[in-house]
Amino acid sequence: MKIVVTGSIAYDYLMSFPGKFTDNLLAEQLHTISLSFLVDSLVRQRGGTAPNIAYTMALLGGRPTVMGTAGQDFADYRVWLAAQGVDTSAIVEVQDDFTASFFVTTDQAQNQIASFYVGAMAHARHLTFAQYAPDADLTIISPNDMEAMKAYPQECKRLGIPYIYDPSQQTARLTGDDLHAGLDGCYLLTVNEYEYSLIQEKTGLNEAQLHGMAGGILVTKGAKPSYLYLNGAACEIPVVPPIQIADPTGAGDAFRAGLLRGLQLGAPLDVAGRMGALAATYVLEQVGTQSHHFTPAQFVARYRQHFDDAGALDVLAAMNG
Repeated sequence: MKIVVTGSIAYDYLMSFPGKFTDNLLAEQLHTISLSFLVDSLVRQRGGTAPNIAYTMALLGGRPTVMGTAGQDFADYRVWLAAQGVDTSAIVEVQDDFTASFFVTTDQAQNQIASFYVGAMAHARHLTFAQYAPDADLTIISPNDMEAMKAYPQECKRLGIPYIYDPSQQTARLTGDDLHAGLDGCYLLTVNEYEYSLIQEKTGLNEAQLHGMAGGILVTKGAKPSYLYLNGAACEIPVVPPIQIADPTGAGDAFRAGLLRGLQLGAPLDVAGRMGALAATYVLEQVGTQSHHFTPAQFVARYRQHFDDAGALDVLAAMNG
């Protein structure tokens, strides 16, 4: 099964300010702010929903294809992804722009000032499955350029490519009609608890109607068990307790990666879901969305610490090829 991952490709620029922003804000001058903060650290991390998902799938022994757009500063990122086992052949570099970038400065009180530059991500709307991934067996449509997120589900339906609809952070920006069109006929809808409620509010659809339109639904619930339904079967997916919580960013992407890899391997639904839960925990324990590491054998060993062997040993054998 060839899995194609679509979504944003980005760099995260994380800076630390050794003070408090509020000490530099004058209440009587808030209408005319002009400030410069001298930061004492800068870290650039690889990010974006598509590479995040693909990276964890590769750790699990898969070779996913990423379809997306990046900028003239992407060369090193491409080399790194390829070295991890990700197929980058469907990533198009836009030579007159930069890769989408998130800039955030955090002060000592954990307040943040941030900016997001769309950059090359805006060109994702020009990519088509027909040109870049006509042999896809399954794809996931994760947060990306808005026009791309509207176009991809329609093209997948025309080409007969099953797709996972993952509006996630873009749920708030997509209209009710956009969401309706995207989830109608999708193989699986994947959202968190808040986004699931927001979809119901924006589309006017109740839970029963959503189940009737989507082939399956995954609702993650943070520290609570997730709900997973697919092809008439439903199960509750327990969380895997983290050793420590360093940063929650990217945990949802890892959950989707584990679930996707499980489905690719033909694992039972509950095993695939638990693979997602465990993959998410690995991300929680590290700072950065692609900082976690494990071998397939280490992954299954930890899986067996929390869950029974039903399907796990077969999955290990499949991951090892």
